[in-house]
Amino acid sequence: MTKTITLEQLQRVTLKCQGLGGALAFGQGKKAVLAALERLGYVQIDTISVVERAHHHTLWTRVPGYKNEYLEQLVDERKVFEYWFHAASYLPMINFRYALPRMLQFKEKESFYHKHVDPKTLRYVYDQIRLDGPKKARDFQSSRQQSGTWWNWKPAKVALEKLFMQGDLMICGRDGMEKRYDITERVLPSTVNTSEPTPSALAEHLVRTYLRAYGVTTIKQITHLRTGKELKKNAGEILQAMLEDKTIQQVDIDGMPTLYVLSKLLENTIEEPSHNVKLLSPFDNAIIHRDRTEQLFDFNYRLECYTPKEKRQYGYFCLPILLGNKFIGRIDCKAHRKREELEILHLHVENTELDTDIWLDHFIEAAVRFANFNNCKSIKLTKVSPKAMAKTIKQAFNRNGGRYLSVSRYRA
Repeated sequence: MTKTITLEQLQRVTLKCQGLGGALAFGQGKKAVLAALERLGYVQIDTISVVERAHHHTLWTRVPGYKNEYLEQLVDERKVFEYWFHAASYLPMINFRYALPRMLQFKEKESFYHKHVDPKTLRYVYDQIRLDGPKKARDFQSSRQQSGTWWNWKPAKVALEKLFMQGDLMICGRDGMEKRYDITERVLPSTVNTSEPTPSALAEHLVRTYLRAYGVTTIKQITHLRTGKELKKNAGEILQAMLEDKTIQQVDIDGMPTLYVLSKLLENTIEEPSHNVKLLSPFDNAIIHRDRTEQLFDFNYRLECYTPKEKRQYGYFCLPILLGNKFIGRIDCKAHRKREELEILHLHVENTELDTDIWLDHFIEAAVRFANFNNCKSIKLTKVSPKAMAKTIKQAFNRNGGRYLSVSRYRA
């Protein structure tokens, strides 16, 4: 049976599942961070630090009072581990077994990124960690200047990554963004299921992960960056079985691919979204599938940090601005940490028909919270587009400067 619902209903469903539909979706504190990870399935890691890094940003958006050390503590407690989802990610430890097929694939086949790794280098690196304990890549840097030695830094670094990807090593923690590797048997809790899932079980895990995280999914989303016809076939069969037992329903929206939605979400009333503003990371789970974001929210988002400066439309590292269930623009930001200032290099307002009384104060509050998250005590608003709105917005920043005591200064 195919059900017809509105696009707005679908937006509310997915934002609620993502933990962006209201306050305290996961609770507070370290437990909430683990709950968010278990709901989302993963949080992507990124090294760009123009503002606070993506993995912390994504969790901060969903967990009030989030602190970076919560995630680090969960890694230390072996409740969270690092591996690959569709990119480098933090994942809940309870899902470890579903990483095994990829690990075995890396062990059995030579990958593009780890070509021609000398087996002696692999054994040397592994044995050094096994005997001496956790090590970072820099610990293998040779004191000898000659290149070409099998123990020098570059081959050892590649060996570390290969041993990690094939599951012989795990990342037991980080010093800043530097990874510390240890042998898997010393990191993995003894209670974790390490049986390799069948292809069908892996497909079911992915189907249920996406439905839990988004409430709505498609075959294309489930198989995102995963190759092989078998996965697509298995996922289709699992979705068909869930349709038959009415766990999910197929929904129709003009111009969109076939959508599958959890039935219980359609049966419950989804509350009206608030006017609170959220500034999302470019790697936030809610928008990481760019085609899906455009289909569901009519928001065309692309990260431009890898685009030549002269070809950028919006800026180096723009953050989407979410108001309720609508994306109303984006801001290009930079945290100047030494002077404790968050600079909004460029605020792009895209929903210009929306009255500023509805969103502007909420946006300023969100900017203040984001400044605090980045350990900044002041905000500098440099540029606004369209220019016709610049005066109104800069006046609002100056007018509200004394209202939010946690940030001491505004410069508009």
